Amino acid sequence: MRVVPAALAASMAAALAFAAAGPAVATAATATHAAPRVISDVTLPAPALADFEPHLVKDDHGVKLGGVGSGLYPAGRSGEYWMVTDRGPNGQPEIDGEKRRTFPTPGFAPAIVRVSVQHGKAKIAQTITLKTSAGKPITGMSNQKGHDEKPYGWDGRTTLSYDPNGLDTEDIIRTAKGEFWLVDEYSPSLVRVAANGRILARYVPKGLHLAHTGYPVHETLPGIFLKRQQNRGFEGLGISGDRLYVALQSPLENPDKDISKTSKVTRILAVDLRTGKPVGEYAYVFEDVTKFDPKVEGDQSAMKISSVVGLGGGKLLVEERTDNVARLYTADLKGATNLLWGKYDLVGTKPSLETALPSKVKPLAKKLTVDLAAVSKVPGKLEGVAVLDRTTIAVANDNDFGLGEFDENGKLIDTGVPSRLLVIKLPRALG
Repeated sequence: MRVVPAALAASMAAALAFAAAGPAVATAATATHAAPRVISDVTLPAPALADFEPHLVKDDHGVKLGGVGSGLYPAGRSGEYWMVTDRGPNGQPEIDGEKRRTFPTPGFAPAIVRVSVQHGKAKIAQTITLKTSAGKPITGMSNQKGHDEKPYGWDGRTTLSYDPNGLDTEDIIRTAKGEFWLVDEYSPSLVRVAANGRILARYVPKGLHLAHTGYPVHETLPGIFLKRQQNRGFEGLGISGDRLYVALQSPLENPDKDISKTSKVTRILAVDLRTGKPVGEYAYVFEDVTKFDPKVEGDQSAMKISSVVGLGGGKLLVEERTDNVARLYTADLKGATNLLWGKYDLVGTKPSLETALPSKVKPLAKKLTVDLAAVSKVPGKLEGVAVLDRTTIAVANDNDFGLGEFDENGKLIDTGVPSRLLVIKLPRALG
């Protein structure tokens, strides 16, 4: 998702000095302005999982490759992108009155894929399976009892084992050295990955005590992040200079779940690219969902951050979305209060940051930049965002592997929602 890779850095340096497009960007309320328009819309390949990872997935239950729109980043050549799957197909059926997290293909390994789009068609040009330091493929399974959801098989009744190496990957960037950085929802964590897919380090909140992993784990992040909502950990990842910017998808359960469902305040970390240690932490305030997406009927918890792009000059491009509506905002770090290691990183602080944003805490100032809801035929659940040049962006959706119901024989009844990658031309330059 994001800033251009090293191969394009020189030509794009000026283009990344972005400012918010402000009122010139089309919105639902400003129909007099031209809307962004789609100039390319391709469906991504969807091989059966048993064909995609034949040595890992023996019975795919009819599930095809999906979820690759969880992250999007330019690969250096025109029409090529780095993308990343999430943890793999998973569901949450209600069994005996209890919602259970299911993994129909527990052997699936999250993977980085390089996708090439040429002449209106997309193909998978490269696949990089995520691995331990010893080269063993990881899984997307829950890590720890008590911290993560109990894993079950496709039927919601067969108990599966936890895997401390498992990752629920959600976003991707690539450095000039050819390494990847990913974010994960479980811990939540920030993950450094070699070009061959071997995990070099996983950076997690203090106090996680994740043991028996096949790669180094470092507790460098504030312990308050352990209070992430289930499946709402780190979701957005951007890079600017020697800083990574990592966004929580949703407000923390701080002090409890009830607050997290109504809070408008989430957090963005700035992390030193060389050390994996945070150097800044900022409050980010969501839009009011009643105006943002009336379809969710006032459910503030439907608001999420799914993408962050480093724009240079102390600015970030942040995607706020529900499953129906997505908009891009330019957020300015200048003047925002750095909360790192202060009172709001302590569990006992009352009221918590999520309960009531204090007047002395200045959140990231933001302006609407691109209203993706104004773009015709854009899919729902947009998660991947990449900036290609001053007037062009790319977006991708997460189709959740097409996971729907399973029939009595354990075969998936696919939702039919495809994975798509769209290139969008903006009505005016982003700077």
